[in-house]
Amino acid sequence: MSAARLVASIALSAAVMLTGCAAIQRSEMRSTEQLLAAAGFEMRPADTAERQRHLAARPPYRLEKHTEDGRVVYTYADPGGCHCLYLGGSKEYAEFQRLKAPQVDWDIWGGPWR
Repeated sequence: MSAARLVASIALSAAVMLTGCAAIQRSEMRSTEQLLAAAGFEMRPADTAERQRHLAARPPYRLEKHTEDGRVVYTYADPGGCHCLYLGGSKEYAEFQRLKAPQVDWDIWGGPWR
């Protein structure tokens, strides 16, 4: 194989891998946002200049814990999809964690605890 073909093959492989990774990341973001909504998080659009600046300052696609006026608040910034911020409290976070956990049908395993 010539050097040019080898370089082209490596470049093509890298492009395919990156495209696949980006598709997986988009799918995970949609899934996370669906779980956040199902758990009761509020979606607040960045519909003002102030909210847009605030959204841009947050780490994207990461659930963060904050304390506000003595209360725990969780935020998830989506600057690329909905251009919004998801907000929830401890109750919504607990429900998100419950929904996110893999559901196992323990009845099919039987056992002494039944």
